[in-house]
Parts: sequence; structure tokens; C-alpha cells
Amino acid sequence: MFDDLIDEFSRYLLIDQGKAENTIKSYRQDLTKFTNFLEKHSMTNIEEVDQQTIRLFLAYLRESGYAASTTSRIISTLKKLFVYLLKEGRVELNPLALIQSPKKVHRLPKVLNMQQVDALLNAPDTTTSWGLRDRAVLEVMYATGLRVSELIGLTIDELHLDLGFLQTIGKGNKERIVPLGEEAEYWMSEYLTLIRPSFAQKSKQPSSVVFLTERGNAFTRQGIWKNLKKYVALANIDFEVSPHMLRHSFATHLLENGADLRMVQELLGHSDISTTQIYTHITQQRLQKVYRKYFPRA
Repeated sequence: MFDDLIDEFSRYLLIDQGKAENTIKSYRQDLTKFTNFLEKHSMTNIEEVDQQTIRLFLAYLRESGYAASTTSRIISTLKKLFVYLLKEGRVELNPLALIQSPKKVHRLPKVLNMQQVDALLNAPDTTTSWGLRDRAVLEVMYATGLRVSELIGLTIDELHLDLGFLQTIGKGNKERIVPLGEEAEYWMSEYLTLIRPSFAQKSKQPSSVVFLTERGNAFTRQGIWKNLKKYVALANIDFEVSPHMLRHSFATHLLENGADLRMVQELLGHSDISTTQIYTHITQQRLQKVYRKYFPRA
């Protein structure tokens, strides 16, 4: 019933706001939760929504077990929607004007230590074609801190091995340049020379993306996750490791070795440095552990 409204708002986000497709997808999911709730309560018009409706919806989210961070994100999405509707003259009042987001519980992202990183990177069997490719994938993920979407969308034209860097398009269609370390350069070169051409020949549609499956297709997010899970087990790491954890580890290890916070912000593609500052808390936490372990009067 509200599908047209969600489609209209999505076009506004894409065309007027320049939001990324993944961001719009997230907004659509949030709005679908809200509109499903409205329909269950026999509401068919967005103009019927008032502050009491919003409070009932938030109570529903709380009773359904949604985390405070998820609820905050949904509130943020709804606020954007009603600002848009006010601007378009579709509603007269913003029912979220006095609604506050729940306080977020700030959890530090988990990271791998250097021994775990080494074990993970050495896990693929590089005597096989897919193992050599997977070694290149893991090396690039850790050496650059790329998001999974950036990794699977990386094209040959964006790779500059001779100069030691790659280009990538991140959130908000922002381009950034990220250096490659020697190890990542080496394994990438091996993969491009020895493996990728044979994989590419198996596809009916030529692809410009760097990392290909054995059938010559571009990787999916799920494919990257599946491979990573396999190598985490081979590396005897006894907790779940996500692709984003490699990004967290990349940033943390840079800061631990003296990198400037602004530089790490640029490498990660964060628009706001406050997003990057969480990694300084991780390094401080690690320093405290080392201090307590080795200082005799700790």
C-alpha cells in the first residue's frame, strides 16, 4: 500500500541526495518495517501518522528485541522521510520532531592480532589456482581495508600495481587512492598473471572486475564470506571473523604502529573523523593490557 511512497523517496535519495545504492536499500528496509506496522494497524495514509503512532512503533521495536543501534537507525530514516514529506507539502507536521533516539551502547569492534592475521593470510593453498587467488584476495583486504562492496567491484582499470596503489569508489560515490603493500602487490601480480586469464576465459560475458570465480564471474558478498569462513577455520581462529573485521584490523594496526589519525581516515574513506576515532580506543585498550601484563607494579 505504501510501495509508491517508498519508491518515490528512494528516487529522491538517489537523484537529489546522491545516496549510494546500499544506503538506499537500507532505508527501504527500515521504511518497509514501518509501513508494515502501519498496515497492521489499519493505517493507509502517511498523513495519519502522529507522535502517538511513532511511540507505538518504537514500543513495537523494543518488544520485538531490536537493538538500540537498529532502532536509532530506523528513527533516523523516518526523520529523513518526514523532512522530505514536509518539503513536498505532503504533511503539515513532523511527528518525529520531539522523538529522541535511544542511547547507543558503544561496543569496540573486534580485531585480529598480528599472529592471527599471519595465520589467516597463510591459510590458502597457493599451489592451487583458487588458493592463489584467495591469497591475493585476503592480502588486498588486509593491506587496504577495503569494504567488501569495494573489493568485489574493483576493476582492472582501478589497479595500478606499477605505482603501488589502487583506486576505489566508496560510500557516497567518493573516490579514494589506497596504497598496496609489497606482499599484496606480489600476490596480486601472481594472480593476475597466472590465474585470472584462465578464469576469465570460462565466462560468456567478459568482466573487468579484478577478482573472478572459477567460472569467470564476479564475486558476490556471500562468496567472499564463504571463502573467509573456510580460511578462518584452517587458521585455527576460534571466533567468527567477518570481512569488516579485516578492515578494523587494518586501521588498528596502522594506528598501533604510529600512523596519523587523519591518514587512517583518508585510507578508510570516512567522511567524519569521529568514525575513525573509535580505533584509537582499541589501541589504548591494548596498551593497557600490555602495561598490566608486563609492568611489575601494575
